[in-house]
Amino acid sequence: MQVPVLNMQGSQVGQLTIDEQSLGGALIPALIKQAYVRYHANTRQGSARTKNRREVEGSTRKIYKQKGTGNARHGDKKSNIFRGGGHGHSKKRVREDYRLDMPKKMRRKANRNALLSKLLDGEVRVIDSLSMKAPKTKDFINFLEAIKAEKSALIALPKTEENTRMAARNVDAVELCSVDSLNCFQMLNNRFLVIGKAELEAWLKGPTSQTGKDAKLKPMGASKAEVK
Repeated sequence: MQVPVLNMQGSQVGQLTIDEQSLGGALIPALIKQAYVRYHANTRQGSARTKNRREVEGSTRKIYKQKGTGNARHGDKKSNIFRGGGHGHSKKRVREDYRLDMPKKMRRKANRNALLSKLLDGEVRVIDSLSMKAPKTKDFINFLEAIKAEKSALIALPKTEENTRMAARNVDAVELCSVDSLNCFQMLNNRFLVIGKAELEAWLKGPTSQTGKDAKLKPMGASKAEVK
């Protein structure tokens, strides 16, 4: 697959050859959906709370005497059968209650397959050198218009590129991410993916390329102690 390489002015200056087989060869919707749901679920902060009888604010006075009224026996108004009372089985959620997991090799395959879907749809903008001399938002907006990515765009930047990060952080419908953390959830949530040529090549050849047994036997970037 030949992907055009653009400069910051939107003109094509070359081409990048990407092997479709290294990205899965064909789209696997079930795998992409499983990974998308997993990334989405893991963003939940787990703050769901409901109050029990002890946590409801109000008086603890007995509403009427125990006997002689002909009514059922009751204590205070915080009982769960009264309006405004506490929950009989109150919810106390934490982040781990919503957490989902996938094997590392499946996650990597899903991320690479999501990139293949963006490439097939022509929604990837590869830039020869994604860097700015000064952190100016106006210049960054002009850059998006030049490469025809003015709609929602995911900008994958190296950690050292600070000017572009500062120029893009206040632009509507633009999401920033580090190249190392690029995943299918971010790619599918945005119309376009904008990434530098060198960063894309490094991502394709980096740890994300290990989708087989070598991911466990000889992981990239791991120390000798971690491999053992």
